[in-house]
Amino acid sequence: MATNNGRRRLIAPVGRFARRGARSAQEHLVPVLGGRERARVIVLLACILALSSADTATVGSAATALRNALHITNTDIGLLVAVTAGVGAVFSLPFGALVDRVRRTSLLGVAIATWGIAMIWSAAAGSFGQLLLARLALGAVTAVAGPAVASLVGDWFPGGERGKIYSYVLTGELLGAGVGFVVTGDLAALSWRLAFMILALPAFFIAWAVFHLKEPARGGQGALAPEPGTPAWETAQKAAADPEPQPQPDLGVTDAQRLVLERGVRPHRALVARGRPQMRFVEAVRYVLSVRTNVALIVSGACGYYFLAGVQTFGIEFVKGQYHVDQVLASGLLLVVGTGAVLGVLVAGPLGDRLLRRGVVSGRVMVAAVAAAVTVVLFVPALVTHSVLGALPYVVLAAAALSAQNPPIDAARLDIMPAWLWGRAEGVRTFLRTAAQALAPLLFGAVSDYVFGGGASGLRWTFVVMLLPLSASALYLFSAAKRYPRDVATAAAVTLAAAPPGRSPAPPGAPAT
Repeated sequence: MATNNGRRRLIAPVGRFARRGARSAQEHLVPVLGGRERARVIVLLACILALSSADTATVGSAATALRNALHITNTDIGLLVAVTAGVGAVFSLPFGALVDRVRRTSLLGVAIATWGIAMIWSAAAGSFGQLLLARLALGAVTAVAGPAVASLVGDWFPGGERGKIYSYVLTGELLGAGVGFVVTGDLAALSWRLAFMILALPAFFIAWAVFHLKEPARGGQGALAPEPGTPAWETAQKAAADPEPQPQPDLGVTDAQRLVLERGVRPHRALVARGRPQMRFVEAVRYVLSVRTNVALIVSGACGYYFLAGVQTFGIEFVKGQYHVDQVLASGLLLVVGTGAVLGVLVAGPLGDRLLRRGVVSGRVMVAAVAAAVTVVLFVPALVTHSVLGALPYVVLAAAALSAQNPPIDAARLDIMPAWLWGRAEGVRTFLRTAAQALAPLLFGAVSDYVFGGGASGLRWTFVVMLLPLSASALYLFSAAKRYPRDVATAAAVTLAAAPPGRSPAPPGAPAT
């Protein structure tokens, strides 16, 4: 009885603290996100991405425990992450097609619940072979997230604020990585099985919540309006007072597409002739890969995620060896670095939106291009120095610049594709991006072990060499910024050509019919 009373006295303050934290978050977060319904959707989408990134980071944090328990090498650790991403890449193509045809919230709910079961299977694995099989199953179900989240963001939120919305959603991805590095990473020091089990539990709650979300109408007709009095509502009111013609959500025309229509930017006529809602899978893939800006954005994003996947897998091992700190301090330092990454995400999305509102059609792509170039410059001194205090400012700023590329790129991609292709376009992008992520841990580990001799020195030189893909990312983005307006005009032309008879808009500057 005394023991039970002691537990109650210990648990009660924790419960009160959690309730107060939830109330405080609700009071401050809900108005910023535009109301309860919008906040619910954004938080759930962020949690979905958080699950996947927490899993990847946990494998990296548990590297030492896994090596000791299963008698494996850095290459084997990389393989565990690689098979998850590799299988996810393969399955992202059929799931992308499925997202364009079925109820997305139900598909997501089933995938997340299955993800939780696969994590429990991972925790129960008795050998490296069994763990590898569990990771294969895990990769298959995670493939749903990318296409479904992109399609839902496009239909739940207006084009002019998608950069900001992606900033909020992708913050979940970074917070999930932080949980994997710090929370489950510390648990992995005690038991890697416990770390995987802890990650499985939230999946079932998130799956239940996603099942109960209302499916949005396709094409942006059912966008969630911000509640009156919120900052998002005030921004919408200012836009409504703009004397210039506004986007026509009933036709799926976005802010960027309106701008290029007003300026008379010519579309690619060959692509306009091919674009139609009834595309078959192969035809849709060919169309997606024919949009040159989209290919450049995919390649640049793949380069960035390639480097990030290596950091997530071997970041703690690198910090421990390079700066001579223990596991707890290494996890804490990466938490500080993650804070910089979160700030980069939160700043870049709204910045791209602001440039678009000021008439800079390629503003989102330029924000990402500058961030990519800054990332490379800042990572060099961080990799050279052995002083943790000397490296920390560079690493924090580099992490901010690396993460800043993603929200504007994700928002920009939706403007160069008609709405009925969002799922398949994201499926193609996810396939190529996750293929890069699948290769990254394996190549980082193999190059570290077999080219540079392993250990801390091997990881350091591996990270230096892997800055080359980041440099390529910046070049691709600056190139994409030049082509972007014409590809936006092409998407607008394809969308308007598919509009029902009698619903075509008037010429720019004239009242819509």
